[in-house]
Amino acid sequence: MTYRPIHDYGIIGDMNSAALVSLDGSIDWACFPRFDSPSVFAAILDHTKGGRFTISPVGPFTSTQRYQLETTVLETTFTTDHGSVTVIDFMTHSSVHRAEAPHEIVRIVRCDRGAVRMRAEFQPRLDYARGQTSLAAGPYGIVADHGQHRVSLLSAMPFAIEPASDGGQRAVAEFDLAEWQSVDMVAAYGNLPRNPLTSEDVQRKLARSVRITHDIVAGLNYQGRWRDQVIRSVLTLRLLTYDPSGAIIAAPTTSLPEFIGGTRNWDYRYSWLRDSAWTVGILYRVGDAWEGEEYLEWLMKQCVVEADTMQVMYGIAPDSDLKEYELNHLEGYLGASPVRIGNGAASHRQLDVFGEIVLSLATYHRFHGTLSKEAWDLVTRVADLAAASWHLPDNGMWEVRGQQQHFVSSKIMCWVALDRAAKLGEAHDKTGKIAAWRAAAEEIHADILTNGWSDTKQAFVQAYGTDALDASALLIPFVGFLPPDDPRVRSTVQAVQRELADGPFVRRYIAEETDDGFTEGEGAFFILSFWLVGALAFIGEQNEAQCLFGELLSKANHLGLFAEMWDPAASQALGNFPQAFSHIGFIHTARNLSDLPGDTIG
Repeated sequence: MTYRPIHDYGIIGDMNSAALVSLDGSIDWACFPRFDSPSVFAAILDHTKGGRFTISPVGPFTSTQRYQLETTVLETTFTTDHGSVTVIDFMTHSSVHRAEAPHEIVRIVRCDRGAVRMRAEFQPRLDYARGQTSLAAGPYGIVADHGQHRVSLLSAMPFAIEPASDGGQRAVAEFDLAEWQSVDMVAAYGNLPRNPLTSEDVQRKLARSVRITHDIVAGLNYQGRWRDQVIRSVLTLRLLTYDPSGAIIAAPTTSLPEFIGGTRNWDYRYSWLRDSAWTVGILYRVGDAWEGEEYLEWLMKQCVVEADTMQVMYGIAPDSDLKEYELNHLEGYLGASPVRIGNGAASHRQLDVFGEIVLSLATYHRFHGTLSKEAWDLVTRVADLAAASWHLPDNGMWEVRGQQQHFVSSKIMCWVALDRAAKLGEAHDKTGKIAAWRAAAEEIHADILTNGWSDTKQAFVQAYGTDALDASALLIPFVGFLPPDDPRVRSTVQAVQRELADGPFVRRYIAEETDDGFTEGEGAFFILSFWLVGALAFIGEQNEAQCLFGELLSKANHLGLFAEMWDPAASQALGNFPQAFSHIGFIHTARNLSDLPGDTIG
C-alpha cells in the first residue's frame, strides 16, 4: 500500500466527524466521535502504521467514484474482468443533535454485474496509532479496543483476526458476490451493539441520509451557472459543520502538507473566524440560512467568553484542546513531517478577525433586517477593539510564525469592522459610538493609503515598510475599501497577477520575501485563485476571468472537491482536504460570474 494523491479521495460525514474514502475503496482517515477526536484510521498520514478500512476486489480492477445525486452518499464502483461491484459509503445522520448521537460509517457492498470475489480489511489504529489496538471477535462482529477508545465492526460476514504488517492485528474477510447480492458492514464508535445488523436497518439509515441532504438542496435558491458544482460545494461545507455547536471547521484533516516533504503541516480541524465568516456569508447568499444562524449563535457564545482577547480560531466544543503537539511516531503524508495535532496559531494576534466577525453579523442583518441585543453588544465590543488595536503589529491574515508586522490586510479588516459597525448602528438608530467609529475608520483608511501603497510596485503591499506583495490585497474591492474602478485597484490586481500568479494559480506571497518562519515554499491557494478571478471580473476583465475560472474548475477532483492548494508545476493537490475556504471561494466566484457585476462581501 502506498500513498494516494490527495485529490483521490471522497468525503463522507455526519456533521460530527468525517472520513476520507479513496478511489481504491480504502477509508484512510476518520476520527470518532468528533472532527478533532483522535483518529481511528490514519493511513493517509502513515501508510504502514496509521490504520485503514479497505473493501476492494481480489485481483486487478479499475475504479470510479461518484456521489448519489444531490447527496453525500459516496459510491465507489470497481470493474474487473468478471463483473462490477459498488461500495456505497455514508455516515449515519441521527435525529439527536448532540455529541452523544450514534457515530457510524456504513458500507454497503453490492454486486451490479457478473460475479466478483471481494476482500475487506478492518485495521483500526485508535488514538492516532499511539500504543496497541487490540481486536477481539464478538457475537455480531469485531471489537477494536484501546483503553478509553473503542470501535466496533458489525457485519453478518465472518471476519478472521490475523497479524498485520505493523505488528498489530487486522480483521480480514474474503467473500464472493454474484449479481444483485450485497453485504452490509458498519464501523461504529463504542461497544459492539447487542443486536445483529439487519439490511432493513441499513436501508433505513441510508434513506435518512438521502432525505436530509435532499432537504438541504431543496432549500437553496441558487439558479446560476455551475449549479451542480455549487450544490456539491454547499453539501461539502455542511459536512464540515459540527452540528452540536454550529462551529464550522476549516478542513477535516491534519498535516496534509503544503509542500511535499516540507514542514508546513497544520491541523485544520478547528473553526477559524476568518473562514467561518466567509462561509456564513456564502450560505446566506445561496439560501442556507439555517446553518448561518447556527454558526452565529455559536460565535456569540465564544466571543462573549473571549471578548477582550479575540482568538484566531476556536475549538468546536468547550473541551477542544488547541495546544499544538507533534506525533513523531507517524511518518507523515509522503514523508512530510512533523504530523501535528492542535494549532499554536490560536494564540496569535490577528487583527483581521475583528472585520470578519462584524462581516458575519452584517450579513445576518442584510438577510434578516435586524440584530439581537447580544449581536449588537458583540458588534460594539469588536468595533471598540478594532479602534483600539488597529495600529499594533500582528501575525497577519496568514498567521505567519515570524516577526509581527504591520500587515496591510489586517488594517483593512479593522477598517471593515468599523465601517460595517457604523452602518449597522445607523440601521438600528444606535447613535452612541457611530461618530467615533467613523472617525477611526477614516484614520485607518488614510493610514493604509499612505503607508500600505508602493509607488515602486504600483500596488498595495503586504506590510508597511516593504515592497513585497501579498495576494490578500485582492480583497480590497470585495470589502469596499476602494471602488473597483479606482486605478489603484486595477494596478494592484495586475501586480498580484504579474508576481504571484501562474496562470490562474495564485500564491500568498513570495516566500523568500516574507519572514513566515519557514524556508520551503508552498503551493498556490485555491481561495486566492478564485479571488483573482473575482477581482478581474470586478475591474471589467470578464473574458479573462471566465477563462481562468474554467481552468480552476478543471482542477477540482473527480467529485468536485477542492484541496487547500494546487502545485501547478507538479499538477497535484496540496494541503488539507477538502478545504472549506476553497469551496467558499468557488461559490462566491461562480455566483458573481453568473450575476455580474459582483456584490461586495457583507
